[in-house]
Amino acid sequence: MSEERPEVELFVKAGSDGQSIGNCPFSQRLFMVLWLKGVTFNVTTVDMKRKPDVLKDLAPGAQPPFLLYGTEVKTDTNKIEEFLEEILCPPKYPRLAAHNPESNTAGLDVFSKFSAYIKNSNPQMNDNLEKGLLKALKKLDDYLSSPLPEEIDENSADDVTSSTRPFLDGQQLTLADCNLLPKLHIVKVVCLKFRGFSIPRSLTSLWRYLDAAYAREEFSSTCPSDEEIHMAYSSVVKALK
Repeated sequence: MSEERPEVELFVKAGSDGQSIGNCPFSQRLFMVLWLKGVTFNVTTVDMKRKPDVLKDLAPGAQPPFLLYGTEVKTDTNKIEEFLEEILCPPKYPRLAAHNPESNTAGLDVFSKFSAYIKNSNPQMNDNLEKGLLKALKKLDDYLSSPLPEEIDENSADDVTSSTRPFLDGQQLTLADCNLLPKLHIVKVVCLKFRGFSIPRSLTSLWRYLDAAYAREEFSSTCPSDEEIHMAYSSVVKALK
């Protein structure tokens, strides 16, 4: 007799219409984790402007995302991720932790460089801040183009000098990707709209990564619309004047 798995419900931030998925990389991160785990779950969008009863009843004072697992409420994104990795485990569910520790920190400085770049209103500083963002993107590109230990065959005569892997940690999406991809998507959408800046095509490994990610439903179907991201950032981005 197999034990019944408790019901799983993820509460995420709603978009401007109060129903669609809003701009929230933490919500998207957990949405991706649950989808990749292959567990049956429900997603409920929470309209923060209306402060619905579900917030008062389940998680007073909390911001989405939060998770209802059976009757347990979890509100901290990192702890929810740890909990899901622990409870939804093999043999029934895949492990999603990255094998290489470096995969967890690759690209983590991109978002802070991006924030400094779009929040700056001084035209004199724009070039330097853009260079800082480019440097962070290049560092991520370097990681994605460097072969992982498992891509190097000790017995082969051919030296593997560049990686062809689609994702941070190899052939599969991992927790590292669930953390980084939602932020990279925001960087791509916001920089183009408000600064006319595109991630350079010369960063071929980074583009290989993004293209592979957008081809996966677990990522592309959990992205908020570009309009939602534009709206969320319209009050954050400073005009250069």
